[in-house]
Amino acid sequence: MLVLSRKPGQALVIAGEITITVLEMGRGRVQLGISAPAELPIHRQEIHDRIVREEQLAAECELAM
Repeated sequence: MLVLSRKPGQALVIAGEITITVLEMGRGRVQLGISAPAELPIHRQEIHDRIVREEQLAAECELAM
């Protein structure tokens, strides 16, 4: 895992296509802005985990048929 320190207004770029900008910090929270190609799905971790579980369940149901 890469660990970086950034201040509000600073950003990082991933693979030349994704830019993550620190918008605001305070009260134990960080607000991020993400710019990425429209075809690239971006989800919070808990949503991503739910999607993966649902896909696994769907695959298991298909195998059971």
